[in-house]
Amino acid sequence: MTDLSPSDLAKDAAARAGVALVQDGMRLGLGTGSTAVFMVHRLAERIRAEGLRLRCAATSRATCDLAGQLGIQIEELDEIGWLDLTLDGADEIDPDLNLIKGGGGAHLREKIVAAASDRMVVIADPTKVVETLGAFHLPVEVIPFGVETTITHIRRLLDSLDLTHRPILPRQRDGRLFRTDEDNLILDLSLDVITDCSAISSGLHAIPGVVEHGLFLGMCDLALVGAPDGSVIEMTKPEVTA
Repeated sequence: MTDLSPSDLAKDAAARAGVALVQDGMRLGLGTGSTAVFMVHRLAERIRAEGLRLRCAATSRATCDLAGQLGIQIEELDEIGWLDLTLDGADEIDPDLNLIKGGGGAHLREKIVAAASDRMVVIADPTKVVETLGAFHLPVEVIPFGVETTITHIRRLLDSLDLTHRPILPRQRDGRLFRTDEDNLILDLSLDVITDCSAISSGLHAIPGVVEHGLFLGMCDLALVGAPDGSVIEMTKPEVTA
């Protein structure tokens, strides 16, 4: 990888640090997104150089295809069972390691894989670190049937949380509605600031038609934040005091 932008250099630094955690014999979850692309490339390099024996599950068709092109064998999650480690990116990371994910539309599979792992490690560049989640649109995956009714329920939820008049934007790509790997739709919620992540999370989960949302609360164990100079900062969960 040559002629990288400062942002890409930071992503690559984080990816290298994440891949350095991989040990021979591990069962890995491979994330999706621009930083995960660097991670898959660096992982393939280590496999070739060290002969690592790994069992890997991918969080999207895109990651599966890239891994295959680089010689990494991908298995179904259910074939592997429980995972030792998942390496994935994030769209936002707060000081408690809560995340917004789903900019690439893979947050359903990403959450399933992360929840099936002993440890989730996020790799990111510094722009993803925020004080409060919400500036990045919150993705909500919904089934196509009754989508307008689902939007009405989401709007009522937002109203109840003093988030009135926040835009709910059906995601599009190339002038058409975006479809996930599960053939569902994504609604992007423009919330600006999320003051009560738990309330939004539980409220969205209670709405028929909502498949999954992009809030990852209490799931990340470590965040590795790369910088263009190759350095990496480790973010860990704050200690809970009695």
